[in-house]
Amino acid sequence: MKNIKTDILVIGAGSAGLSVAAGAAQMGAHVVLLEGHKMGGDCLNYGCVPSKSLIAAGNAAYAQANASRFGVADVVPNVDYAAAMAHVQDVIATIAPVDSQERFEGLGVQVLREFGEFISPNEVKAGDSVITARRIVIATGSSPLVPPIPGLDEVPYLTNETLFDLRERPEHLLIVGGGPIGMEMAQAHRRLGSQVTVIEGAKALANDDPETAAFVLEALRNEGIEIAQDALASEVRGATGAIEVEVKDGRVFKGSHLLMAVGRQSNVDSLNLAAASIETTSRGIKVDEHLKTTNSRVYAIGDVAGGLQFTHVAGYHAGVVIRSAVLGLPAKAKTAHIPWATYTAPELAQVGLSEAEARTKYGARLEVVRHEYADNDRAITERKATGLIKVMVVRGRPVGASIVGAQAGELIGLWALALANEMKMSQIAAMVAPYPTLNEVNKRVAGTYFSPRLFDNVWVKRAARTVQRWLP
Repeated sequence: MKNIKTDILVIGAGSAGLSVAAGAAQMGAHVVLLEGHKMGGDCLNYGCVPSKSLIAAGNAAYAQANASRFGVADVVPNVDYAAAMAHVQDVIATIAPVDSQERFEGLGVQVLREFGEFISPNEVKAGDSVITARRIVIATGSSPLVPPIPGLDEVPYLTNETLFDLRERPEHLLIVGGGPIGMEMAQAHRRLGSQVTVIEGAKALANDDPETAAFVLEALRNEGIEIAQDALASEVRGATGAIEVEVKDGRVFKGSHLLMAVGRQSNVDSLNLAAASIETTSRGIKVDEHLKTTNSRVYAIGDVAGGLQFTHVAGYHAGVVIRSAVLGLPAKAKTAHIPWATYTAPELAQVGLSEAEARTKYGARLEVVRHEYADNDRAITERKATGLIKVMVVRGRPVGASIVGAQAGELIGLWALALANEMKMSQIAAMVAPYPTLNEVNKRVAGTYFSPRLFDNVWVKRAARTVQRWLP
């Protein structure tokens, strides 16, 4: 048995763990990184990268079939599903060197390709090594949640970890789960030629603002995707090519393939956390505002910490831990400024409080300002004028923003910046956006906030008339 002593031990080489390892090593700390599976974790291999790559393939097919709006003849796209999946794998391979063992060893990180388990509060066993660390960071991520639906254990099903292994296009894809993953893969596969049915036990896109989510649901239905809501799966039966999902109210949905997309569960089972006095909750490892576990020498970050499960949150958590564990500076993790996006067409994005949350918290003090994509010239030129931005404002400061429309995931960044720095609407209004860009919707919604204060204000009009009389 080999004994290794280190400053920082990182368990898990996904987005969160890699960010900590790279930052800490480059700042001079001795870092050991454990990964028993694939470098890059879920995001690179099964999540953000492959899903967005497949979405891009679907968008290319959709563009061919819907070009007549621009004076170009529509054509029926000749989709080679295997080639589309090869494109996905090529994108993964292109990005993989950034997350590779070789790169991190070049940064000075000692990489062990083993799973780890605690054997004491500051010791982890990995293969034939025992690592003793001053600080330990758990970044083991999450895995697809597969609920115990009767019959599911006897029926072949896909998750995001196996979907991208397909090479034959599903004739009719049944998707259980109407969250972002389910909706993104539904639209991508519909555009690539599959029939698609989404089966959601409650409301589809339930974590987003209902008004903006409705735009997405209408768009997907218009493309021929069946979306069944309040349809809780009660039984699954059949085999590949002939699968049936029965829901509690007796409806039966038939398809050729089944994708389970009902959520995620934190990867904690193999860590032997009890040996390190680390407590868990139903969502993951219990952490405080500093991302420390109940063992003060151990941090948990990213999906395994049980909060918002996004790659950019993992990167943000890594920055908090680097400030604390490497530099010894006070650092707290916050959530109010964390945005998220669903990459359907139209895209859906949110940061801060939704309208309902803001009304509950602020009541009559809340103002909701809105601007339609239909008034944006760039959106009109690209035939993408369906969409909406609304910003929740309290005493001149935004407390949340919801966007649905083209490039919503890009546009939400300005509002994440505003919330992170407690900016005022006047600072947004002072921005000059190039014309014509979609970013003008951000500028214009700020203008909408000030319009009644300037143009409907009797005192402003009187002042303007007075100034005009005195000007030479």
